Amino acid sequence: MSTSPDTAPRQRWSLFDRFAEAASEFASHAAFFIGCTVLVLLWLPSYFVFRNLNTWQLIINTLTTIITFLLVALLQNAQRRSDQIVHHKLDAIADGLADLMACQVDGQGRGALSGDIQELRQAVGLEQGSP
Repeated sequence: MSTSPDTAPRQRWSLFDRFAEAASEFASHAAFFIGCTVLVLLWLPSYFVFRNLNTWQLIINTLTTIITFLLVALLQNAQRRSDQIVHHKLDAIADGLADLMACQVDGQGRGALSGDIQELRQAVGLEQGSP
């Protein structure tokens, strides 16, 4: 099993991947939520500055749409990478289990566990290995 770039240490991630990971980490903290709440609280009294309901609503709608769009792209990147890492780890566990089961097969190589080994390898999409 080879190590994919997505499971490599952070030093090997691209600049965008590192930024997406940092943004994901930041957005998952209470400080980010508090910052968003403060932004809305600051926006509320701005109606008295603009004196126009449409302009006032347009400002918050545009701001939240842009922030949402950017965060979705960043969080999707971080989630995709996380999913790939988890799948890589599960494949490694399943491959190790299949190898362990293969070691338990009787002397002829066709024991009671050979069907289980094949079923395990097919379930996780592993290539056929030698028992």
